[in-house]
Order: sequence, then C-alpha cells, then structure tokens
Amino acid sequence: MKLSPPTRVSDIPISAGRARPAAVAPRSALLRMLWRRRFFLLLVGLPTLIAAIYLYGIAAGQYVSEARFVVRGQQESRGSTSSSLGEMLGAAAGFKQVPAEALTVRDYLESHDAIESLKTRIGLVEIYRRPEADFLARLWSPDLPAELMALYYHHMNTVTVDNTGGITTIRARAFRPEDAHRVAEEQLRLSEEFVNKLSSRAREASVNFAQGELRRAEERVIAAQTAITEWRQREQAVDPVSLAQINQAGFAALEKELNTARTELQEKSAFMRPDNPQIATLRNRIQALQARIRIERDRLTTGAEALPERISVFERLAQEREFANKQLASATASLEMARMEAQRQQLFLARVVEPNMAEYPLYPRAAIFLISFFAVLSMLYGVGWLLLAGVREHAL
Repeated sequence: MKLSPPTRVSDIPISAGRARPAAVAPRSALLRMLWRRRFFLLLVGLPTLIAAIYLYGIAAGQYVSEARFVVRGQQESRGSTSSSLGEMLGAAAGFKQVPAEALTVRDYLESHDAIESLKTRIGLVEIYRRPEADFLARLWSPDLPAELMALYYHHMNTVTVDNTGGITTIRARAFRPEDAHRVAEEQLRLSEEFVNKLSSRAREASVNFAQGELRRAEERVIAAQTAITEWRQREQAVDPVSLAQINQAGFAALEKELNTARTELQEKSAFMRPDNPQIATLRNRIQALQARIRIERDRLTTGAEALPERISVFERLAQEREFANKQLASATASLEMARMEAQRQQLFLARVVEPNMAEYPLYPRAAIFLISFFAVLSMLYGVGWLLLAGVREHAL
C-alpha cells in the first residue's frame, strides 16, 4: 500500500479564509463612522430627508399670478415749498418718496376687510382648500378665526410697493393657475374700488363743507331780508331816509307857518292896539304852532318812535344784509373752487401689468428650501456642539 506524502500547512489554500475579514472591515468602519455622526444624522440629516420626501413626493404645486398697478392723480401738487424741498432732499439721498395713496392701498389689501370681500366674491376659502392641495399647504379649516385666516392669506399673497416709482406689485398663489388669476384680478378690482372710494370721500368732504357754508350764507341772507321786510311793515316806511325827509318837510312847513304868523303879528302890532282880536288870534296861533312843533320834536327824538333809534335799527339791518350778501358771494366762489380742486385732485388706479395665467408652479421652491433648511440645521447643530464641548471641557 502506497502512502501519500503528508500534507503541509503551506499547501492548504488560505484565500477563502482571509476573504471574510477583508469584507467585514470596511463595513464595520462605515458603521463606526455613522455611529460617531449619529447625532448629526438624527438632528440634521433625518429632518432634511423628511423635508425632501415631502417637497418632491407629496407637496402640491402652487401657481403664481402677478399684477402691477400705480395710483395717480390728475394733477400733482406743485405749489408746496415743503413738498418740493422734501423731493429735492430725497433725490439727493438717492430715493424717491412713495405716494401715501399707494401705501394706503397696500394696507387695505392686507386688511381683514379685503379678506372678507375676497371670501364673499370669489370663495377664497374654497380656493385654498382644493382637493389637489397637500395636507400641509391646504387651508386647515373652513372656519378659521380671522387672525389665523389673515396669517394664511399673507403667506399666500404678497403686496409690495416699489420705492423708486411707486408701482405696487401683487403676487397671488393658488393650487390652480385659474384660481391664482382670479385672486389677483379680484385684488385689482378691490384696489380700484378702494381708490375710487378714497377719491370720492375726499371730493365729497371738501365739496360738502363748501356747500354747508353756502347754505348758511343763504340762510343768513334770507334772515336779513326778512328782518328788513318786517321793519318796513312795522314802521310803514321803505327806509328811514325817506321817513326823515317827510319829517323834515313837516318841520319845515310848521317852522315856515310859525315864522309867517310871527311876521304878521309883528306887522299888525305896529298899527293895532294890543287888545285887538286879530292880535289875540295871531298870538294864539303862534302858541299853537310852537306847541305842535315841540310835541312833534319830542315824539321823533324820544320814546319808541324816536327817529334816531329807528334809523339805527334800520342801519343795523342793512349792514347785516350787506354782510350776508358778501358772505353768500364768498361761499359761492369757495364752492366753485372746491369743485375745481376736487376735480384736479381726483385719484385713479392705472394698471401697469395685467394678471397673468401661470403655466408652471413656482412654489414650493424645493431646492432653495432644502439648501436653506440644511444650512440652518447645520448651523444650529454646530452651535450646539460647540456649547456642549465647552461645557464638557469646563467640567473636566
């Protein structure tokens, strides 16, 4: 029997026995590296991965419709020195003052009144609760409080005013392109109605004030004329001037008659005896004329029928009528000026860019959001790691 030579250890193949440790070594190194970075992967990598899955796999596209307009008046104010100085300083500083009307329209579009109008006119709640919207971007409930509804509305819509030209830009987002177009178009209509309302209020305020002054002036003229008419009816005279002329004529006639009687008495006393009946008649006549003149003078200078008092009353009434007529003329001119000024200062909204019909959803911006999200989480993780390392170092 032939025996085989003994097997040497060197003759045993060792390739199969050494292949297993070579494959396990890289795997264990990878696991150790992942384990050392487990907190980074848990606090930064996992949230970023979840956000990527949501943005690229679940999130619904949001379409944007953009519109632009500018608020203008028929005539810009140029007569104010302070406004001209402000414009010069603004131009020197490199910016232009934004019209107050544009800022007012922007504030209105961001207000609760505008949201309620959009809910009533175009069904804003239904637009934000479309079935194709994802669960995070969709409006959470149809019966949200006004404050939460305003927060969601401001997230989906932006209104900005350009400081250079005063152009207002509206950007409306929705889950359908036609919905975004409807929202932007309705916001433009609300802006136009609001500007027209502002213009009409300013016009009515100035014109109504001038009309009120005119009514008061007319009432004053009527009251003054009525007072003069009542005085004439009461005194039975057109004016105290004619009444004074009549009284002067009566006094002149009495004085003339008295002088005639005195002259006649003087003539007859020269050749007649004092007890002559003609002399006694003339003396009686002279006494009667003197008494009549004295009574008439007392009547016209004292008492309720005193001529100076009557003249004073009439002059006051005439002066009041003159002032009332002047006030009426001034109020009429002020009303015409107010109407012209209101017409010049009338505001209107000019559309610069009509709302567009979106063709591609610009939101959510997945790449930009993921990069920003990852950068923020990394910064927070780095800050936390530095703080923890500092605490450990001090503890040691």
